[in-house]
Amino acid sequence: MPAKKDRYHVVTLPGDGIGPEVTTQAVGVLEVAAEAAGIGFDFEEIPGGGEFYLEHGREWPAGSEARCDAADAILLGAVGAQHPGSGENVFTKPGEPYPTPQLAGYAQVIGNRQRMQLFVNLRPIKLYAGVPHKVSGSFQQVWKAENVDYVVCRENTEEAYTGKSSDMLDGEGNVVGRMSPIEVTRLGTERVCRYAYELARKRKAAGKQGKVTCVVKSNIIGAHRYFEEVYRELGKREFPEIEQDVAMFDAFCMWQMRNPEWYDVVVAPNLVGDVISDNGSTCQGGMGLAAGGNIGYEHGMFEPIHGSAPKHAGKDKVNPIAAVLSGAMMCDWLGDRFEDPRLKGMATAIDDAVGAVLRSGRALTYDLGGSATCSQVGEALREAVAKG
Repeated sequence: MPAKKDRYHVVTLPGDGIGPEVTTQAVGVLEVAAEAAGIGFDFEEIPGGGEFYLEHGREWPAGSEARCDAADAILLGAVGAQHPGSGENVFTKPGEPYPTPQLAGYAQVIGNRQRMQLFVNLRPIKLYAGVPHKVSGSFQQVWKAENVDYVVCRENTEEAYTGKSSDMLDGEGNVVGRMSPIEVTRLGTERVCRYAYELARKRKAAGKQGKVTCVVKSNIIGAHRYFEEVYRELGKREFPEIEQDVAMFDAFCMWQMRNPEWYDVVVAPNLVGDVISDNGSTCQGGMGLAAGGNIGYEHGMFEPIHGSAPKHAGKDKVNPIAAVLSGAMMCDWLGDRFEDPRLKGMATAIDDAVGAVLRSGRALTYDLGGSATCSQVGEALREAVAKG
C-alpha cells in the first residue's frame, strides 16, 4: 500500500466535445474540496481524442502513456469527434496505431483500460432525492430515491471490446462481412467477479442486501456461459455468505427499470455491462448524473459515461454533475489506495454537495427541467462544498 501524501498527481484528459467543459467544473469542485481537506492536488492536462487526431494525425502527444502511468489517478472527460461539415465520426487510419480503424480516442479509453489493466468499470446507479425523470417529453417523479441504489461491475478489458476484427471471405476471396470475437477468460472473469463479491460483502456490512446478480446471455452465447460458470464457482468457494442471482441480459433490462430495488451489486461481461449501466442511468435522471470508474490493482481512471455530445459542445449547457461525481469516486478510490481518510472525506463532501444542490432545485440544467448553465451548476457545487 503506497504511503499517504500531502499532494496527489492527477492527469486530466478533457478530450472532445463537452469533455473540456465538464472536466473544468469537476476540477474546480475538487480544488475547493481539497483546500477544505488540507490536501494538495497537482493537475496535469493532456490533450487528445478525435479533434487532436484531425489536427495532428495521432490521438495524443508522444509520451502520454507514460505520463498517465506515472499519475496517482486519471480524470477523463470524453472522447469522440466528428469531421467538420460531414457529421461523420473520426476514425484512425489502419496501422496508425491499430491494425483496423478505431474511433479516435481509443488510446485514451480502451488503450488505457487494457494497458493499465483497469479490469472493472464501476458504475453506481444511485438516485438522489428530488431528481425528476424525463419521460415522453415531460418531467415527473417515477422512481423513489430509496429504491435506486445499486452498483454495476462491468468487466473492462475483454469480451467484445478487444479491438480485434477480421474480414469474412467467400470462396473467391471477396469480403462478405466482418467478424469480431467475444473473448472471456478465467483471469478476466475471476478478477471482476471477485471485486463484485468483495463489494457486496462491504455493502452487506453497511446494511445492504449482500447479493451479486450476474447478467449474461448464457442461454445463447457460449462465452457468457463460461462467465456464469466462473461467477458461480468463485462465489461458492470464497463468498458463501453472499447471495447469488443470475439474470438474462434482455430480461434484466426490463427488470432494472421496473424493480431497481431488487439489485445490490451487478456483475457482467463488457458489452452487457456497458448497456445495462447506461440503461440504469434512466432511473438516476439521465446520463448527466452517471459517473464511472475504471479500476485496477494499481491504477484508476474516472469518467462521466455520457460521451462527447458534439452537438452541445461549447454552449455551456450540459450537466457537469456526472463529471463531478466521477471526481468524488476518484477521491474515494485514492483514499482507499493511500489509506488517506482526508480523501474519503472529500468524496463524502462532494457527494453531499451534489445531493444538496439537486434537492434545492436552484441550479438544474435542461436535462433535469432547469435552465442553469454548466458553469452555474459548477459554481453552485463549489459553494455547497465550501459551506460543508
